[in-house]
Amino acid sequence: MENFLKTTSALNDETRIKLLQFINLHGELCVCDLEKSFDMIQSRLSRHLKILKEASFLSVKREGRWAFYQIRKPQDAFRDECLKEIMYLNLALPELKIICKNT
Repeated sequence: MENFLKTTSALNDETRIKLLQFINLHGELCVCDLEKSFDMIQSRLSRHLKILKEASFLSVKREGRWAFYQIRKPQDAFRDECLKEIMYLNLALPELKIICKNT
């Protein structure tokens, strides 16, 4: 039950939905690229990413001072269906701005 509630709570925010669609479209991204693309301060973005990670939508890979987020694979059927539905949404996503030299 707790896992289900974390998942549904994570999806109850427009910014997190946009982040999921953006990461799903572009693949693994550095936090700094997400921060620049979404024009969002690091602390606010990190909060959203933490919620999505705790809801098992994202995985993180750390390389030195860099953190790279991607859609967690494999996904269970429920999260997979949620992601499929999110991809059907006609969202106004920002342009991808790459500033991280490691990508």
